Amino acid sequence: MAEKFPLPFVPTHIRPDGPGETPLLFAFRRRELLVNEDGTLPSYADINSRGFEAVRTQYLGRYGESHCYSAEFPPDAEAPSGLAFRDLRMLFTSLESELHAVAGRAVQIVEWDRTHQFCGACAKSTELSSSDRSRACPDCAIPAYPRLAPAMIVAVEREDEILLGRSTHFPAGIFSVLAGFVEPGESAEDAVVREVYEETRVVVDNVTYFGSQAWPYPNSLMLGFTARYVAGEIDCEHDELEDAAWFRYDKLPNTFPGDISISQWLLKDFIRRRNSAD
Repeated sequence: MAEKFPLPFVPTHIRPDGPGETPLLFAFRRRELLVNEDGTLPSYADINSRGFEAVRTQYLGRYGESHCYSAEFPPDAEAPSGLAFRDLRMLFTSLESELHAVAGRAVQIVEWDRTHQFCGACAKSTELSSSDRSRACPDCAIPAYPRLAPAMIVAVEREDEILLGRSTHFPAGIFSVLAGFVEPGESAEDAVVREVYEETRVVVDNVTYFGSQAWPYPNSLMLGFTARYVAGEIDCEHDELEDAAWFRYDKLPNTFPGDISISQWLLKDFIRRRNSAD
């Protein structure tokens, strides 16, 4: 009887004896995924038939009945006719969401494997562990795991208003909820209070967990929260934000379009709750 898998994707570092009948290959040139011209994933056989030579490959796990692999191509690799290398952020609408999530995992595994070929303590070549997803040199035995950077993102609310900011790297005119990385020694909730104050000089409390999202740009885990305004006047003269302001739920500025990120989910949840309260 075939083994049943309770999750759409089951990760593991242990390679199977063979690729199986319907393997999936997530092939990257740096952080760009090789896809068909319509943004869908090419078949394993199609990629192999093009004569590509991977620098390294990794086994990711199983998606349904399909074994999944990632591959690192040289930085100067050219896509053949009918295929293209594209940034993952361009593929949200063409790849199904679960496949896109596996691709996000894949690019992080590829990047980790590429950047941890040598020991950070003694510079000797590292080896893959047989017991988990790590690399270590045989002498130092210091394991190096795929990097994961926890970051907080928060909807700061003041009755019918929400605090939105503009980062210097946003497209012109776009505002979003506030975000920042969790620092050593602090909880995600502590990071919310600190980041909001550092970026705007606004004080918040009642920090409440909302949800999370893997965000492989490059290797973040976004932890979403809501928080309540307590005190302070907005002051962005601290090199953190280009601009920030309070906006009423029915008079919001331009924000990122779509429904693919936790920043959009936080905004939509705020609007929904305020509409329900009216």
